[in-house]
Amino acid sequence: MIEAGAASVHDRTPRGTGLRDPVLAIAALVALAFLAVAAQALRLSMFGTSASPRMQLAEPIVRIYTRPDLVDRKGRLLATDLPSHSLFADPLLVIDPDEASEKLAAIFPDLDPADLRTQLADTSRRFVWIKRGLPPATAQRIHDLGMPGLAFRTEPKRVYPQGRLAGHVLGGVSVDNRGLAGVERHVDETLGLETGYSADFARPPVTLTIDTGAQHGLEEELSLALAQYGASGAAGVIMDVRNGAVLAAATLPDVDPGRPGEALLGDRIDRLGMSTYELGSVFKIFAVAMALEQGIATPATVIDVRVPLQVGRWTIRDIAPAGRPLTVREVLVQSSNIGVAQLALTAGAQRQRAFLARLGLLEPMRWEAGALGQPHLPERWGDVEVATISYGYGLALSPLQFAGAAAAIVNGGIKVRPHLIESLPGIVPAAEIAERVVSAATSARINEMLRRAVASPSGTGRRADAAGFEVGGKTGTAEMSERGGYKARSVVASFLAAFPMSAPRYLVLVTLIEPRPEQQSGARITAGVNAAPIAARIIARTGPLLGVVPR
Repeated sequence: MIEAGAASVHDRTPRGTGLRDPVLAIAALVALAFLAVAAQALRLSMFGTSASPRMQLAEPIVRIYTRPDLVDRKGRLLATDLPSHSLFADPLLVIDPDEASEKLAAIFPDLDPADLRTQLADTSRRFVWIKRGLPPATAQRIHDLGMPGLAFRTEPKRVYPQGRLAGHVLGGVSVDNRGLAGVERHVDETLGLETGYSADFARPPVTLTIDTGAQHGLEEELSLALAQYGASGAAGVIMDVRNGAVLAAATLPDVDPGRPGEALLGDRIDRLGMSTYELGSVFKIFAVAMALEQGIATPATVIDVRVPLQVGRWTIRDIAPAGRPLTVREVLVQSSNIGVAQLALTAGAQRQRAFLARLGLLEPMRWEAGALGQPHLPERWGDVEVATISYGYGLALSPLQFAGAAAAIVNGGIKVRPHLIESLPGIVPAAEIAERVVSAATSARINEMLRRAVASPSGTGRRADAAGFEVGGKTGTAEMSERGGYKARSVVASFLAAFPMSAPRYLVLVTLIEPRPEQQSGARITAGVNAAPIAARIIARTGPLLGVVPR
């Protein structure tokens, strides 16, 4: 009965129902899910996707830029990219933010531990930069900590093998390897940058006109001058007068191109290009050249300089009165303010202004290291301004802009553009049209006078006579302007030199800012006793490096 009853109950269960149906339903759903995944994978493999397969939250919002090397005119390396380690953190993977921030702050004292802990504890973020451009030893110290959530990314780091050499010229780059100033910024603006980085990737170098040997010599001699004369600053340039190529350019105090923030310090301004000064009697070469070129006078024309010159309510005097009339040649050699003022007044304001404009002295100028300081012109251009500009007062401009114009006076009369780039990869420079600013005859006469100013016992530049180099030049001493007038006993002392004067090849300009008198010079702070001998030392040291053998 029991078995029959059991059998009868079992027989009453309908066929096709029971546990097998739910299992089959679940299996079917799983199979459909796998089919959907497979279909999606097939679609992605066939058509692709714009989304990165990596977790986007973990990607840094930064581009890596690769820069070309900078080399000097002889191929010596000035700047290059090297692979470096940059440290970042994934806060979601950092186990103990307190420990991590404490240990990292011990390695990097400039990090704020509290701020770092806040960033590492923020698990809503997946990427936090900690330090970029680490040296290998520092990266190894962090690696040895073995802390989860810390990792490295390989990036290029800009390095300057010559240290601080030519710092103002080279400029510097940002943490993302983008140019901030100087030639580095010019490269960005001209060539653009390559994104992405590989240690094996190389771009053709940018060749500069700079000569590393001459640059070392210029900077070291200016540094010695800074100490010898207690000057607050100094600037200098060596230029090929035939084409305007800058072979050396320096400003002191200098800057480290590897630390571009130094350029923002107040005393580190580029005094060669960015600062503007009234440069004093070096300007007399323009007044005399203008008079010769326009037929106002010849080198032998006699000018009476015995009596101070009255112009309006101003009286113009000579620092060292000759006590007799001077020829135009002697006016330049002995640096007579009265003489050049008379020449300029004979020419008049219109012709003076046109002549200076033709030399490129009245308009803003650029070179590959950036914009030069804008010339400061007089508000009105009357007789007083004509007279004072003739001997270097009333018109302020950068020493480099002055040097470019002076090169045209001594090179035979052809205008040149100061420049730093010898060649840019893939760019053919446009042919420059030779523009004559003075005749070859006028240039030759000025050169003869400049040589006399150095070689003659009565010349103001006799301390610049570097033996065997046939130096010519002109002194310039101007009081430094300040609001409402001029500073007492504060001058800008400059010396313009060229060599060899029988066939000029190179120009040297030395400018000392606020030099103090030394024992040998008594109380004098004029360019003849400080800037002139510095120029002589620079020429004697760098001339042979540039192919000029002393006779």
